[in-house]
Amino acid sequence: MTDSADGAALGWSTVEHYLGEGVGASYRLSAADKHPVVSYEIGRGGRDIALFVELGPNQQPPRSSLPAVRIDQVAVDRGLRMARIRTTQVELMRDFHDMLLAVADRIVTKNRSLDRAFTETVEGWASLLDRPRALSVERRIGLLGELAILSRLAETHGWDTAVEAWTGPYGEEHDFALVDFDIEVKTTAAERRRHVIHGLGQLQPAPDRPLWLASLRLTRGGAGGRTLAESVRAVRAAVAERAPAALGRLNFALERSGWSAEREDDERWTPRDEALVLAAESVPRLTPALLAAATFERISAVRYETDVTGLAPTPGAPVNLAGLRLP
Repeated sequence: MTDSADGAALGWSTVEHYLGEGVGASYRLSAADKHPVVSYEIGRGGRDIALFVELGPNQQPPRSSLPAVRIDQVAVDRGLRMARIRTTQVELMRDFHDMLLAVADRIVTKNRSLDRAFTETVEGWASLLDRPRALSVERRIGLLGELAILSRLAETHGWDTAVEAWTGPYGEEHDFALVDFDIEVKTTAAERRRHVIHGLGQLQPAPDRPLWLASLRLTRGGAGGRTLAESVRAVRAAVAERAPAALGRLNFALERSGWSAEREDDERWTPRDEALVLAAESVPRLTPALLAAATFERISAVRYETDVTGLAPTPGAPVNLAGLRLP
């Protein structure tokens, strides 16, 4: 872990750099001679972030009413007892960073107690929770994954065909529909390849058309990563140059995916490892036949998770995703 540093310039780009490099760091946000001590910590290995706030002799950490936020008590050097505020959901780290700085600002500059600072921050954000500043992280990394597959398909099929084959934004069951096969793309930022499946049809092949699942894992890329905005610009530029007639359809697909250039976008991502390509039949899944056999005929909608961590790639995949990179 790096030595403590002044937190005045602790922007997301700085934090993301450490996360991307896998390096821990500590930034003291309170003045050296002031109490309570408030510090922003990037964990060893660069895998998490947390706010540490010194507790008084009889003070206990506040309770968190937010499922994604945990507050506990830890002992640190010099015998200090500190409250540690952290998130349980790594995909929310960018937004959590803003929340931690808001709590710290109320303590350091407004002399609020930790309890009051946390409560005021949560209440202050409550009116915004139903109006997110951008696409959710899940949807952003999902779109990044689809753009990566779109670019790889364009290498072998051309941009006209690749853009035409991108059917996911139009509400079709599968993300890509080629002449001889379909592809469903699932992207995660988690350690395991655990993916949410929406409905029984998402992993159900169409008659006489094999369906393949492309499982992608992304990690925060630091300076070497790509933002969603950069990937969108790269794909648009390629289509404008090589298949200008398809640019209108591409823009419409991006719009239907929820993309907007006006929304803030400063998270950088890069592939964590090689993409995993599986035949749908090799994926643990629910099928209409399985539910019919269990007499669940009154169930009208299904959403579940499947974990493909550790499965071997299915031989004979119709698309080569080796060395896949974000466009």
